[in-house]
Amino acid sequence: MTREIIAILRGLTAAEAEPVADALINAGITKIEVPLNSPDPFETIRRMVVHAGDRALIGAGTVVDPVQVGQLREIGAGMVVSPDCNPRVIAATKAAGMLSYPGVFTATEAFTALRNGADGLKFFPAFKLGLDGLSALKAVLPPEAATYAVGGVGPADFGAWLKAGITGFGIGSALFKPGMPVSEIAERAADMVAGWDAAVQ
Repeated sequence: MTREIIAILRGLTAAEAEPVADALINAGITKIEVPLNSPDPFETIRRMVVHAGDRALIGAGTVVDPVQVGQLREIGAGMVVSPDCNPRVIAATKAAGMLSYPGVFTATEAFTALRNGADGLKFFPAFKLGLDGLSALKAVLPPEAATYAVGGVGPADFGAWLKAGITGFGIGSALFKPGMPVSEIAERAADMVAGWDAAVQ
């Protein structure tokens, strides 16, 4: 089963790359994002790709420049997540053969992202958009458009958001904070997976 949960590991260090990747994958989370405003993010992502690239989709978040996309391609990343809708970043990502998940909030941004080849839309901050906002946007978006809620949404909310038409979720501080023991990350990941499994039954 593919669970549409993206782990957002802001602040992860390179030394933690392999054990944290294993904890997430073993729990059932196989989409992993290391934001580029983390310490030494390219090395962290490179280590994750080498260690677990055959078991998980590993990429970067907070990607705001096409130059960064090129660096990510060189280390084998498979996914580019952005905080905004930048057509140049989307185009560079698709040209590099990676999946593109730009950040959007409005219908204009969502359609701009899709027209430029985005694979999925990251609605951020989701808690500000709310279920009503998502439902209104889903009414006009192509039904096949993949959508992800990021920011202020946790396992207790999964069912309601899925019912409203969301595809998946990006989970940050509720799953990982800098300095958190791997055992706690594993516990939180298991809770996220259990929440997902209960919501989709």
